[in-house]
Amino acid sequence: MNRRDSVELRTLAVALLVSLLLWNLPFGGLLLYPFKLLATWLHELSHGIAMTVTGAGFDYVLIYRDTSGLAYAKSSVGPFGTAIIAAAGYMGTPLWGAVLLVATPTERAARRALLVLAGLLVVSSFTVIAARPDDSFGPWAIASIGAGVGASALLLPTRWRLAVAHFLAAQSCVNALLDIRVLLRPSQVVGGQFAGMSDAGNMALATFGTTDEWAVWTWAGIWLAWSLAVLYIALRLSGSPGLSSAARSARPTASPRDESDRGERRRSPETARDETGPSARADTGEP
Repeated sequence: MNRRDSVELRTLAVALLVSLLLWNLPFGGLLLYPFKLLATWLHELSHGIAMTVTGAGFDYVLIYRDTSGLAYAKSSVGPFGTAIIAAAGYMGTPLWGAVLLVATPTERAARRALLVLAGLLVVSSFTVIAARPDDSFGPWAIASIGAGVGASALLLPTRWRLAVAHFLAAQSCVNALLDIRVLLRPSQVVGGQFAGMSDAGNMALATFGTTDEWAVWTWAGIWLAWSLAVLYIALRLSGSPGLSSAARSARPTASPRDESDRGERRRSPETARDETGPSARADTGEP
């Protein structure tokens, strides 16, 4: 691992620590608020992709001011499809963070990735993020985050773009860690109201046929382990030789020294003496 990779990994490590610390401080949640909304967006879109794959059909997403969200399917599916949809949120969000981390080995790559992310956020705010009759917070919030991500890609200094990309990746990778209290509950509260079983509760019911604590906690533990494993693999891939060589190829390299006349210089001592100038005799100690 070269110096550049070490700097990138330190940046990500700091982002992880800052995320975990701020989330447990009195006003830390306020600072992390837009990043938590981004994680909710990734979480619910992961559910939506699973709904499409299982044949349930992806209808729309609601995102609330308390950073909770719900993805709605067009139809119901069997236990196997329900399990896939329930698992997609907490298993998919770390994967998106890992993709962002691996896709940004350089500042230039970080700029491109941030622009793509900004575009997806803005487009989704007008297509799949629905507004409630009494509150249009969701679409406006996601569109604003998209505008902020795009502005950071275009306006921030080069090194800061990489830091922003890695901080967003860190937020996605530790989403399950930040939501551990929600994971361990069999039911969930969305928008301040009871909204049925949590993802872990749905998964426990679909696989074990019960929502007892042991079943819910089993899947919560599996998803926590999954998040850590994905983060670990992403860190290894981001510091791999392939990415390191890609980063080095973007740097200017010095031209090789011309040694074509090396033999000729060895055969011509007179030329060497002429090139040393008047100081050559003083160095020899001759009178």
